[in-house]
Formats: sequence, structure tokens, C-alpha cells
Amino acid sequence: MAQFYSAKQRVTTKQRLSVTIDELDPFGQGVARHNGKTLFVSGALPGEQAEVILTEDKRQFARGKARKITQPSPQRQQPRCIHFGVCGGCQQQHVSVALQQESKARALGRMLSQEAALPVQVDEIISAAPWGYRRRARLGLQWLPKQQRLQMGFRQAGSNDLIDVTQCPVLVPELEALLQPLHHCLSSLHAVKRLGHVELVLADNGPLMVLRHLDALSAADRTKLERFSHEHRLMIWLADGSDALQALGAEQPYYRSFDLQLTFSPQDFIQVNDGVNQQMVAQAIAWLDLQPDDRVLDLFCGMGNFTLPLGKFVQNAVGVEGVAALVRQAEYNAQLNNLRNVCFFQHNLEEDVSRQPWAAQGFNKVLLDPARAGAAGVMSHIVKLAPQRVVYVSCNPTTLARDSQTLLSAGYHLERVAMLDMFPHTSHLESMVLFSKT
Repeated sequence: MAQFYSAKQRVTTKQRLSVTIDELDPFGQGVARHNGKTLFVSGALPGEQAEVILTEDKRQFARGKARKITQPSPQRQQPRCIHFGVCGGCQQQHVSVALQQESKARALGRMLSQEAALPVQVDEIISAAPWGYRRRARLGLQWLPKQQRLQMGFRQAGSNDLIDVTQCPVLVPELEALLQPLHHCLSSLHAVKRLGHVELVLADNGPLMVLRHLDALSAADRTKLERFSHEHRLMIWLADGSDALQALGAEQPYYRSFDLQLTFSPQDFIQVNDGVNQQMVAQAIAWLDLQPDDRVLDLFCGMGNFTLPLGKFVQNAVGVEGVAALVRQAEYNAQLNNLRNVCFFQHNLEEDVSRQPWAAQGFNKVLLDPARAGAAGVMSHIVKLAPQRVVYVSCNPTTLARDSQTLLSAGYHLERVAMLDMFPHTSHLESMVLFSKT
């Protein structure tokens, strides 16, 4: 049969070009200049000549993928994970750790310099082991009817599709060792087609798992899970979608910080990188220059990761958190560790805080550790408190830079800046900053 083509139809090919990469951005992309605008190139490193296929061409910038690299950079590394490039978890396993840290520190300094209207240098990089550091991970579960098997893994880059994960070198070894036997166990359950996800956490008293299931589990399935728990010394909780978890012979998980035992619920937020977290808390204590008569306010305090260690050094420490369950856990931990000078309040810190009972207690030092949205709702109140020192811990440099302007405009000075390498091999950029008022 004859086929006819319209004259309006035409085949387009993606533009290819050759560029030299100048630097690395904090997301692991090479940065070059082309036709007077910035070109971001995934898979390319500084100093490399790259043949690039353009994937996006805007008025002020363009994006592309490196098709071929000539003269590879000495900073280029062989990725350790067989899933790298497909799994969306890591973006920078092909980059040396030193270059990753340098590019993130440079980007952080640049963003803060724009707000401070003067050059800002990152004073230090707080880091720990670059591999085997992640003590918490959530893996999706999906039954594939055509293949008649259970898929367990992380999301693909830029997609909601799962990839099967058999190894993950950024997980702590205790959790990575569970991946394959856990997949085998879950695949044998009668409820295999009705599972949601698993969350793995390493507490100081052992590994634990939370299994989300969509239907009630049979007695046979529960027996299999209990057997797996004993064989692998794994604490197991079951989540059926209600607020409460059901433990299968599990004990209360905890981690230690500054000789304190901090218990937590398996679903509570804890910092995933214990090595960096311990150093981060110690640095905050040092920067605040704590004295026995200090009164310290910790905003967005979670379950007391900072508040409780701070309480060991001061007259009074107050933590404020929006999630009621975390406040209850923090209060329990204060009692457990006999810290009677530490108390906690529950309040949405995006709302007005001026009428809250804790808001006018004469704090002379403040720490805040907000989520990615930042702390815009409380910055003006912090200024009213007029603390001598403010430590801001951030997981988003954009909102950190924005909130910093409130303190700088009120006469505070940006004294110290640290880049926290909380998530090596990823694009996450975390930091902490010290402000002081003379």
C-alpha cells in the first residue's frame, strides 16, 4: 500500500555540540558556556571536553547530556553501584568526594554572598564516611502481574517507576545485607500482591523494618515474618494504614547522642547520617558558646535531636515543634534522661507565635532546624527576642539565604558557615550558619 507524507512533516534531530566543562554545580552537572549562555551538562566534569546532545534550550540557559567524554578528568570515579544512572537515589557517584564537597561549598558561599552583599566563605565541611552511611531508606513494593513477581526498589531518576535494587553501597552494611533475603521473604507471602512499601532503619540497638500492607495478613504470613525477624535479628513493625503500628516482638529503637539515649518511633524523622549528625550537634553546641545561665530556644526541634544535648549545658532549654507525636517523644526522652530543665511545646511555626506561652521567656540563644520551606514565619520573632547568637541548620540553601536577610537587616553578622555533607553522592546540599549580634 502506498504511503503519502505531508510536506509539513519533517524529521528533527537533537543538536550536538562540543564544549569544555568549566565547573561542577551542586547537583553534579557540568557547567559550560555556549552561545553566550550557561549550559548544564549531566555526566561531565570540570576540565573535560564533552560531546553533548542538547535536551533543553531556553533563552538564558540550556541543558544537555554528555554523549562522549574525551580526556576524562582525574576527578572522575568508577561508580560503585550497578544501579547508578538508572536509580534516582544518587547523582554523583562518578565524581570524587573532594570535588562533590568543593562544588557544594562553593555554591553555598555564592548564594549566601548574594544575600549578605559581601563575600562569604564556607569555613569548614562536616563529613563522615562517604559510603555505607545511610541508616534509613524506604523501598517501594509492586507486584508485576505479567511477570508474576514482586518488585522491590527505589524510584528511577525522573520517574515514578521502580527499579529492582539488589545492592546499595550508600546504605549502612547492616541494611544493605537485608535487601536480597528480605525480597525473598516478602515474595513468599500470601499477601505479596497487596504490599505497599518497606522502611528500613538502623537503630543503635539493631535494625528494624516497617512493612506497609494493604490487606490484613494471614497467620501464616505473620509466622513467616516472625521467623525472618528471628533469623536476621530484625525488629519488625506492621503498618495497615491506621495511625498505630503493630510490633512483632520488637523493642523500642534508640540512638545515642552526647551520652543520652534518644528513643524514637520507627516512623519518626531521624537524621539518616549518624556520623554527620553527631558532629553537627557538637558544632552547634560549640558555636552557641553555651554557659550555665543560658536560656536556649530550639525551633522545629523534632524529637529533641538538638534540644536534649543542649539541655546538658544550660539553665533552660525549650523545644518547639509542629508535630504532636514528635513533641510527645521529645518529652519522654527528657524524662528518660532526667533532663528536668528541658521542656517542649507543640505549635505550628508557620502561624503567629507571639501569644504562645514560650515566646516571651527571655532566650539569649536560638537554634532552628526547619524543613525545606524554611522559617519565614518565625524570623521576625527571633529578631524581637534579640538573642546573642543564632544557629540556623538548613536543608535548603535557597530558603536559608532568604531567611538570613531578616537577621542581617536587624544587625546580625554572619560569623561562621559549614557545609554538611549529609548525603554524599547526591544533589542534596545541607549547611549550618552562625549569626551573632555585637
